[in-house]
Amino acid sequence: MDSLLSLMASLELHGTKKTYKPGENFVKKDQIPQKIAIVKKGLFRYYYLTGEGKEFTKVFMPEGSILSAYSAMVSGTRSHFFIEAIEEATTVEITFDTWKKLRAQDPKWDRLLIAFLEKGYAVKEKREREFLFLDAEARYRQFLIDYPELEARVTQRIIASYLGVTPIALSRIRRKMGLINLC
Repeated sequence: MDSLLSLMASLELHGTKKTYKPGENFVKKDQIPQKIAIVKKGLFRYYYLTGEGKEFTKVFMPEGSILSAYSAMVSGTRSHFFIEAIEEATTVEITFDTWKKLRAQDPKWDRLLIAFLEKGYAVKEKREREFLFLDAEARYRQFLIDYPELEARVTQRIIASYLGVTPIALSRIRRKMGLINLC
């Protein structure tokens, strides 16, 4: 039985390497996505953008993550969100057609898909629970636990958009927690 790590390594053999600059998109809103990627280096985020220009960061995707607007890709519809490189990043990408061919040839790829979907579902469920039951300060504390290294890699504006607060509100929370030195 192949481990998930060996499946990911095997998947890379079918892909091509690509480099992204900060701010460059892997998927854009309203684009019909046609690719999947493994993050080899760097950091991405999924985010929504309202008509008024307000951003809501859905999730962060560090090294070892799989990027995809999967539901839009399988349904052939437009993505509702962006997938953006936050810092310089390297991926290994495969087309959706290649992915479908691999899955048709060998059911081992379904194990990788199931693991990917289960992880995504668990993250989504956790985020929903946090927004329903935690206030902004508690969500920030949970962010620091879940992503201890991201505080230094991500702007306060993006962290605020992940927490569902304004940058000013995040600054107040950080000051209250003693994380900002005002001198």
